[in-house]
Amino acid sequence: MQFSRKFSLLILSGFLVAGSIQAQDSVNSGAGDDPWDLRRCVDYAIKNNISVKQSDVQKRIADLLYDQNKKGRIPNANFSTNSGYQFGRSIDPTTNLFTNQQLLFQGYQFNTDITIFNWNRISSNIASSRLASEAAAADLEKNRNDISLNVATSYLAALLSKVQIEIVKVQLQQSQNQLSDTRKRVEAGTVPELNAVDLEAQVARDSSTLITAVSTFELNLLSLKALLNLDAAVPFSITIPPVDQIPVDPIAELQPALVFDLAMKNQPAQKANELRKRSLEYDVKSAHAALYPTLSAFGGLASNFANSNLKGAGFDFLGYNPTGPYSAVVDVNGTLTPVQTPNIQAKQVNKSFGEMWNGWGTQMSNNFRQNIGLAISVPIFSGYQARTSYLRTKLNVENQNLVIDQANQKLKQDIYTAYTNAMSSLQKYNASKTSMNAAQRSYDFASRRYELGLLSTLELITSQTNLTRAKIDVANAQFDYVFRMKVLEFYKGMGIKL
Repeated sequence: MQFSRKFSLLILSGFLVAGSIQAQDSVNSGAGDDPWDLRRCVDYAIKNNISVKQSDVQKRIADLLYDQNKKGRIPNANFSTNSGYQFGRSIDPTTNLFTNQQLLFQGYQFNTDITIFNWNRISSNIASSRLASEAAAADLEKNRNDISLNVATSYLAALLSKVQIEIVKVQLQQSQNQLSDTRKRVEAGTVPELNAVDLEAQVARDSSTLITAVSTFELNLLSLKALLNLDAAVPFSITIPPVDQIPVDPIAELQPALVFDLAMKNQPAQKANELRKRSLEYDVKSAHAALYPTLSAFGGLASNFANSNLKGAGFDFLGYNPTGPYSAVVDVNGTLTPVQTPNIQAKQVNKSFGEMWNGWGTQMSNNFRQNIGLAISVPIFSGYQARTSYLRTKLNVENQNLVIDQANQKLKQDIYTAYTNAMSSLQKYNASKTSMNAAQRSYDFASRRYELGLLSTLELITSQTNLTRAKIDVANAQFDYVFRMKVLEFYKGMGIKL
């Protein structure tokens, strides 16, 4: 009897755990927002999934590069000015002569240039960046499709685990009903205590299985929330549409050859590969243009101002310079008389800061200069950098062709694999339904025989377990078949719908 009491306690704890799990499931279903269907999950994931956001950033970067290359036809223009103070021996910017005076200087320069012809290099860069931008947009669409498929996969996994919970709940309820009926018979003395003990053990096992199924369902919801970029602590539940009502195209309309032809036209990954190849082909043209001369026009405006820090302050008379044999002479009444020259020294003082700017407008006007002309740049030798770049772009195109072939080959293999798996899942689903129907009939017979006392408890438990396993196999096969068909529909370009 102690053994029976232990099992009774175990059963009671199992009931409490199962009850708390069911209560928590009810709370989760009603907490927070309404249950999410697949369409809502997909739409939310497309807007909030991190990988999709990263693809969107890459697309915007490609758009910026395209916009920048389009502006490559606009002339370059630069304006600069400088002001300063020179000390010591330096060059006067207005005379280009050396001077030892301190100078206040200022200059203005404006330069512009425009490419007239460079063998369509700018046009090739624009076309390349445009196609690269379109390829980035296709990559973003591909990432959104991948996320949609991943969300659908996770959503189906959650649905399957929810169906398994319902199956296990039914089994647990059956075991509890059988235990209650058997306990009454034991108390009446019509069946031995061992029958009740066996059923108590089965109830405990079913309770454990239910807890595992609920845990699996919660883990699947967490995986789905991660794809949606939802906080794991946020209450979240999903709608549970009957799997029989999930629309599935007839398998005859999803022949692999037809699906592959449509996928080649509709799948964004294939579009991105082709666009990227065309972009690389324009890169080849751009690199090839770099091997030839470039004709450009240029023009400029400039002016300078400079002023020393000294100004005149009068003169000092220091007397007369002595005469010598080479001094100047004048004829005075026939006599050559040497001329004495006065010794005069000019005085200079420092200017104020404001005085150093005197004459700014005059100098700017007098020093104003302009230039305009044509320039030809001829690449002669640069360490074979231009030619190496050209050859590298050609190899990039060759490599992209291999990437396209590999992607197309993988796409075809995936489609044929998905079709084969779909056919196998359909056959498995049909076989599992037949097996479940047989297990149901066997369990019905076993239940009636057990009620009549013609079947042992162990045989009844075995029959019930076989029925539960058959139901789970049917659910697994049915969801697997639906998923395989959805993959084929996805490749066909029909999107994801449940």
